[in-house]
Amino acid sequence: MDFDNDIGKPWRWTEEDGTVVTRGAAWSAPGCHPTGCGIKTYVKDGRLVRIEGDENHPVTKGRLCVRCLTLKDFTYHPDRIIYPMKRAREDRGLDKWERCSWEEAYGIIAENVGRIKEKYGAETLLAMTGTGRMTQMAGVGAHRALGTPNGCYAQSGFACYGPRVSITQYLLGAPYPEIDFAGGLPGGYDDPQYQVPEMIVQWGKEPLVSNGDGLFGHAVLDLVKRGAKLMCVDPRLTWTCALADYHLQLRPGTDAALGMAMLDTIIAEDLYDHDFVDKWCYGFEQLAERVATMPAERAADICGIPAEEIKEAARAYANAKPASIAWGLAIDQTVNGAQAGQCILSLIAITGNFDVPGGNILQDIFDGSGDKVVAGLGWKLLPDELKEKVIGLEEYPAYVNMMLRAHADRALDALETDIPYKIHGIWFGSTNLLAPTCSAQPKRWYNAAKDLDFNWVNDIFMTPTAMALCDVFLPISSCIEQDSIVPTHYGGTPNYYSALNKCIEVGECKGEFYNYHDMGLIVNPSAWTGDNACTPMEFIDDYFVGGTGMNHAKLREEVTHQRVVGYRKYETGHLRPDGMPGFNTMTGRLELYSYAFQSFGEDPLPYYVEPPFSPVSTPEVAERYPFILTTGAREYAYFHSEGRQIPYLRELVPEPLFEVNEADARAKGIKDGDWVRVENQFGFCLLVAKVTNAVKPGLVHAQHGWWFPEEDGEAPHLFGVWKSNINSLVPHSRNGKLGFGAPYKCLLCDFRKAVPEDFENVDVEGVDQPGMPKHKYDDNFYRLDKDESYQGASPAAGEGE
Repeated sequence: MDFDNDIGKPWRWTEEDGTVVTRGAAWSAPGCHPTGCGIKTYVKDGRLVRIEGDENHPVTKGRLCVRCLTLKDFTYHPDRIIYPMKRAREDRGLDKWERCSWEEAYGIIAENVGRIKEKYGAETLLAMTGTGRMTQMAGVGAHRALGTPNGCYAQSGFACYGPRVSITQYLLGAPYPEIDFAGGLPGGYDDPQYQVPEMIVQWGKEPLVSNGDGLFGHAVLDLVKRGAKLMCVDPRLTWTCALADYHLQLRPGTDAALGMAMLDTIIAEDLYDHDFVDKWCYGFEQLAERVATMPAERAADICGIPAEEIKEAARAYANAKPASIAWGLAIDQTVNGAQAGQCILSLIAITGNFDVPGGNILQDIFDGSGDKVVAGLGWKLLPDELKEKVIGLEEYPAYVNMMLRAHADRALDALETDIPYKIHGIWFGSTNLLAPTCSAQPKRWYNAAKDLDFNWVNDIFMTPTAMALCDVFLPISSCIEQDSIVPTHYGGTPNYYSALNKCIEVGECKGEFYNYHDMGLIVNPSAWTGDNACTPMEFIDDYFVGGTGMNHAKLREEVTHQRVVGYRKYETGHLRPDGMPGFNTMTGRLELYSYAFQSFGEDPLPYYVEPPFSPVSTPEVAERYPFILTTGAREYAYFHSEGRQIPYLRELVPEPLFEVNEADARAKGIKDGDWVRVENQFGFCLLVAKVTNAVKPGLVHAQHGWWFPEEDGEAPHLFGVWKSNINSLVPHSRNGKLGFGAPYKCLLCDFRKAVPEDFENVDVEGVDQPGMPKHKYDDNFYRLDKDESYQGASPAAGEGE
């Protein structure tokens, strides 16, 4: 048996000893972004023996993260739920689950959903997701499987990927552009069409740890080895930042100020690409006037980076030809994130790095994918009167119309207030809502959802969310137990498509798409029969690769299909439905001055605004909570709240870590490994100190996603979900003006060494922590439309045309 070289092998073969080797790809579960890393599974007598990286994969080339390498432990873990289960509504929070059949489970769901829809209306059902299995399927789950308009990604302000996708659609008329790492070119880095970038900027993104959104992190290192310089914009010193030629350690939440200052430097020093600006950009003069209000000297005071360092970084990026920017989650997780993203897109544009080899690549979006995705989601199948009832539409039309789902913060408001109407049931689609993964103020979500008429869940393991809130549990498959497709970047900017090839069965688990289809046939049959009829695989093919001529049957033979999308598509008409050159925007150009933003009452130009809670915006709060808190950086071992049951993963990161600078720890009398109580005006939690100079004095970082599967699962303890729940410190409804963004990465806090009494209070139900008057910081405490909240020029929408 050759472990080192199976290059050229078919997608499946049988070894002499009867072991069946299957080539395919990984996606969630176990958790991962859609990178489609190549895997080889070895199955003997129907059981997975081991898993290896597939050296045939044109990009990943056999490299696998520890989450894939522990897939066998994940698949056969004794705590995994592998059969449908039910329990009585009055037993929520108690471990009184009983095994049932899929038919019975679907029958219970259909009976309750039908009753709710008939009595109260389909809009009173929520379909909640997190990052999800097989992409964020709130749309499919809500619109097509249930027939409700209220799909909902539970993170406050949709502060993960959604802002980036929406901003780029409004400014470019195209999905979020990713760095070009030659993933779609058959020759890879050596393809004659490709050019290695002279510089790669990682702005609020660490793809080596997370492969965020489909960017294979090792590709960045591959390109650095081939000569690319690396710039990191990150408050923390990460492993990748330690390799960088430039590391800009800005104060969290001040990205827009830094972006404006870099733009001003490039424009003032005439370092921009005149030809691209003149031919393809709209609003350059207005942009230049605006960013001139944020010179590097002013940004230095805001960001905590010396002015000359800002200028040097701007020059280095502008002079690198080509250059690319990978911007990530940290931009989404601020209330000023839309404007920070606007700055980053403007930097890419005015330096001429859009859709060029080695720059930021765009998708040819008019291959039918736009229409088929909306149809696949089922949005087009909803009656107009239901579409108009989406929660949050009136206040945040930019958010709701782009994401085609309810606004997360307004959904919690509806649960708590019955405005605009009362919610009667929730489907938790592969989201561990209560664990600190996405929801801000998770105890409020818990209290709001625990007494609803009917809740159900699909997931892999019993989670705090399932134990606390749900009446039916539907078990879903891992990536090697189903046939499906993984497109990089969720199909938005695809480099390649990879096949998930089923090689084993475990219990009665179903793939997520198969569950949508089968449940939809019973719960909302009109969306799955007649002219809408399809098999699960037809649905998968249409959703992921419709319009490309590819399907799973063809993809299985290739395992990975590289999709050559070409370059400079704004010159060839491949970005517009009319086939004309340019961008799919109101002006036909890349809009540095955004008419789309203006139409929603937002400033059409970028501006800087302080985080809602900072030493500058709330000095009175900073007196009590003097440390700047950032949360949620990725870990090699875990994907959000997943994996704490897996021994090898837990050995890597056994406890919820709280990074604190040596000087700050010494001043507090805290040693490495001490439990600490972290608190602010919104809540508290208990974490384990990691004393490190990776964070500067005055800055602390907390891990997210923690719960303890080994602890008591019944309420109120719920696997210890409240103990280390950092999202208890994240406020509800502090969003940007368009509805996007929330301050997960720019808050205030204080901390001290924990005492025994702290551990006794973690299971207290309710929202308000001891000593905090209710609603002291209500939703009107901070609004971006207050004139005094803006830092510098920010005219009313419409000015500056």
